[in-house]
Amino acid sequence: MRTHNKHVLMCTGPRCSGNNEEAFQQLGQKIDARPQLKVKRTRSNCFAVCKNGPILVVYPEGVWYSCTDESVLERIVSEHLENDVEVSEHVFHRLGTGDV
Repeated sequence: MRTHNKHVLMCTGPRCSGNNEEAFQQLGQKIDARPQLKVKRTRSNCFAVCKNGPILVVYPEGVWYSCTDESVLERIVSEHLENDVEVSEHVFHRLGTGDV
């Protein structure tokens, strides 16, 4: 396993969107295109918030994003994963804050 400082989990289950697996593959391509990133990517079957999916969670920050399309995914990679800046308008939930 490569050294990483962030772990990204993404729902690839069938309920929240028909394109979850495609979005997961796009995420991998975007991460791989930036060899300086130390990010591990993992599939999750379900986060139990299907109506807001696909959902992507970035750790160690514990930020949950609703990824509605590829442009949102690109912003999360370029802003949050590369520059540690949350994409606040697409944050669905933060670890330790309220119920989802």
